[in-house]
Amino acid sequence: MALTRDDVLQAAERIRGRVHRTPTFSSSTLGARTYLKAELFQKTGSFKARGVLNKLSSLTPAEKERGVIGISAGNHAQALAWGASLEGIDCLVVMYASASPAKVAATRGYGASVDLEAADAVEAFERLDEHIRETGRTLVHPFDDPLVMAGQGTLALELLEDAPEVETILVPTGGGGLVAGVAAAAPDRRVIAVEPEGSTAVHDALAAGRSVPVTPVSVADGLSGPFAGEQALAAIQAYGVESVLVSEEEIEEAFRFLYERAKLACEPAGAVGVAAILAGKVGDGPTAAVVSGGNVATETASAILARR
Repeated sequence: MALTRDDVLQAAERIRGRVHRTPTFSSSTLGARTYLKAELFQKTGSFKARGVLNKLSSLTPAEKERGVIGISAGNHAQALAWGASLEGIDCLVVMYASASPAKVAATRGYGASVDLEAADAVEAFERLDEHIRETGRTLVHPFDDPLVMAGQGTLALELLEDAPEVETILVPTGGGGLVAGVAAAAPDRRVIAVEPEGSTAVHDALAAGRSVPVTPVSVADGLSGPFAGEQALAAIQAYGVESVLVSEEEIEEAFRFLYERAKLACEPAGAVGVAAILAGKVGDGPTAAVVSGGNVATETASAILARR
């Protein structure tokens, strides 16, 4: 098995003291034994910082000298820009023309150069390959790298220390890196990949038995993976991760719930686990939902909050 709990434990040691130990809150409104892992309070607003730091820790001096490159709709971009700046490494991030202006601005604010020439995710990955060939930069993949996945999984170690009774963990899912890491960190728990109905990279990959391209369309733009990572998918399959889809209306309802009742100003991507709970798609037993990230545009948040 490519990704193991030991990999996650080693990642936790590497990044210890460099990321926040985010809180786990109980939510009696959702259920007597329901918890929220508030990863929106992480450095740069999402779990992505964990995987980035674990990956950067593995680079040789020569690789650091050549710089790093990543691709992202926003949260990985910000985390990579922040982590590279922390390590004194030059960073280039390929984003899409439709990326959130706030996330683009934050990425640049952390010190990275941003390529916004691609119209969509497909073009962005093509530009990514071109840049790697031309510059020799090291790729820090947003979801399909064992070191990145192991770093992401460290949040599950914290969650289970704070709420050891949890039996089911609901994970917001795009390309599959986070849910793969969580499954490896918690091999004895039920782990569910929660995706929007319009952004189904992992769901479709599980159905097909292999990674397949998708065209993501969802208010939860942080989960817009154009495909499931092959290494991530292998871990997801090996650990028996389940798949649940939630509608746009269910995501928005959960977003409002988190804002109004839990006082968590997450982005729509961070609300999908709670959406599955509110929609009755999870079942009984002690349950935790990962709430990540916290980089929602003001216009998006106000529009969702205004709708009923």
